[in-house]
Amino acid sequence: MQLKYRGVDYEYVPPQVAAKPTELVGTYRGLEWRFKTATSSVQQPTLDLVYRGVAYQTGQHPTVPEKSISSSPAVKAGASAKDMARALMLGHHTLIKHRQQSMLGRVAAEVGLGLEASHYWSHIQGKANPGFRATYDRSPAALS
Repeated sequence: MQLKYRGVDYEYVPPQVAAKPTELVGTYRGLEWRFKTATSSVQQPTLDLVYRGVAYQTGQHPTVPEKSISSSPAVKAGASAKDMARALMLGHHTLIKHRQQSMLGRVAAEVGLGLEASHYWSHIQGKANPGFRATYDRSPAALS
């Protein structure tokens, strides 16, 4: 069969496929269609091709080199969830403390108290007032 592709003429010989008829019959657009089964697989041609400067050959199974397992030193895991939660809690606690301290300084300046009063911090046993956590934390709208 004579073919032409992009101005290049070439002769194409389609491979002959040995097939045996089956009992299956169908219809396509009103015509009867009989199905056949291939008795052997069609051998694909092997071609030497080049793609982007890399040569390869079709019709062969690719040979994948085995990856050697290297003995690398164990990598230490990152911080645990417990440690990260603790760091987050300490960060929030420090943020609340700074906000309360700045509020105390502003109120002391408005009232006319001295600088000594603005450095006072009623931080008993490392606990902050639980009511401040709800009002001084990040806004839930900031997460959206």
